[in-house]
Amino acid sequence: MLGSAPVRTPLALYLLALVARIAVAAGFPDPAYPDSFYYVDVARRIADGHGFSVDFLWIFAEVGGRIPANPVLPIPSNAHWMPLASLAQVPFIWVLGPTAMASALPFALFGALAAPLAWAIARDAGARPLVAVGAGLMTAFPALTFAFMAQPDNFSFYQPLVAGALFLGGRGLRGSRRDFALAGLLAGLATLSRNDGVLVLGVLGLAFLWDRFRSWRSWAGEPRRPARVPLLAAIGAVVLFAAPVVPWLARQVAVFGSISPSSASGKVLFIRDIGEWNSITTPASLDHLLGMGIGPLLMTRIGGLGNALLIFTILGCAFALAPFMLAGAWKRRSDATFGPYLGYATVLFAFSTLVSAVHVPGGTFIHSAVALLPHGFVLALEGVLATVGAIAARRSTWNAAQASRVFVTGTVAFTVIAAVAGSFATHAGWETKRARMQDAAAALNAVAGPEDRVMSIDASGYRYWSGHGGVVLVNDPLDTVREVAQAYEIRWLILERSDSVPAAAEILLDGRRPAWVGPAVLEREDVGVYPICTMAGDPRCDGGTAVSPGAAE
Repeated sequence: MLGSAPVRTPLALYLLALVARIAVAAGFPDPAYPDSFYYVDVARRIADGHGFSVDFLWIFAEVGGRIPANPVLPIPSNAHWMPLASLAQVPFIWVLGPTAMASALPFALFGALAAPLAWAIARDAGARPLVAVGAGLMTAFPALTFAFMAQPDNFSFYQPLVAGALFLGGRGLRGSRRDFALAGLLAGLATLSRNDGVLVLGVLGLAFLWDRFRSWRSWAGEPRRPARVPLLAAIGAVVLFAAPVVPWLARQVAVFGSISPSSASGKVLFIRDIGEWNSITTPASLDHLLGMGIGPLLMTRIGGLGNALLIFTILGCAFALAPFMLAGAWKRRSDATFGPYLGYATVLFAFSTLVSAVHVPGGTFIHSAVALLPHGFVLALEGVLATVGAIAARRSTWNAAQASRVFVTGTVAFTVIAAVAGSFATHAGWETKRARMQDAAAALNAVAGPEDRVMSIDASGYRYWSGHGGVVLVNDPLDTVREVAQAYEIRWLILERSDSVPAAAEILLDGRRPAWVGPAVLEREDVGVYPICTMAGDPRCDGGTAVSPGAAE
């Protein structure tokens, strides 16, 4: 059993993973993209006593997918994202202040648990000690997802919680009723980190049904066996899942009138491409989705699956691990230890194909897929051993034991090197974005009043860097952009070259300003900061260099 193993190995793996995550956080301590900016902004609002609220609107899906009848700021937060990643930061902000490292530390501390968990998974599966330690090291340095593990995002909570739930579910299928019930609790906590955690509860339900099916009939000539997951354990899993989740859902209903407010607008499920996610004029209904035609609809679903496979192969497997992971999965396909894991992998890829296909390239999939890595690294090393064994059986000159050590060590080393090199490359890209946002924020703060609101493609990011609330730049014609600006009394507009919206193309790239956009206070090839004049007589606008077609005067 696990209890007989020396404590020093899992402890050493935890400490190594913790140091690695703190180091990567020190290399880039700030949030790097909208999700992590949002979680930090919400955490700081909670720490300051404002509760779950934000003074910006990062996506209109949070307020019904359109300009609301009463367009006000601040608004209740978390109509789309779950609360755990923000709540975890609050005690650290109280102690250390609203600093970048205060937000990063809880993710390093909790996320490091995944490394000893991978070791435990391997031991519980009867894998060799070489595989157990190797999988722990690989999870401490999880290939090209490593840089994300120190971000104030849900990666570092979702991964160990889901992997832990699948681990306990596998133990439940082998007779541990207590572990099966506890798997429900971890699935519930995972759901507070990310909505996809509910898929884990579904997988546990499928595991229970599979166990019952196996107890009712023989399988491939095998005799019947008693059910290993009692009904009471399954009920316990549901009750423990509900314990952390139901209070949050009750809050959602009380505040928004729905358990999934952003989905109620249709923007999550019924958009044809990711560009519509940020539009308030494009319909978001089932009729709109089906109206694209069966051929294009099927292509979006196929594209979702293809993108999910590609993303996991690149980020999770650094390309080279993928075939070995598949070989290990085939080798262990009948092992109950990996049953819930293989079930979750199947359900996640199916969900990404059928439901969230257009969101997959934007990061939705990899946030959930990191939970596949602890088990996946065990299977990858099992696949290496199986491959070495097959080759050694045909080559008399090979020493199978020695070759196994060499190739497992090489696989672990490759993963660690990929993680470190990948984090440097990722940080370089993030640094370019950070410098651009800091320059724009500095230019804005030099001229803006303390209460001025800003419109930008990343409202949560510019809230973090400038201190100014505001709204997202919608992916709609300029007259709609002006309507949004007027509704929310926006005074400044930040455009980035990478913004794929009409405003960025016409104003920043083409240099054609409508009458309600004034001369830039900062204008570079990559970013521009402009005053917005939606009130008559505002002296900051000069009538524009040219009125863009369709723009409102």
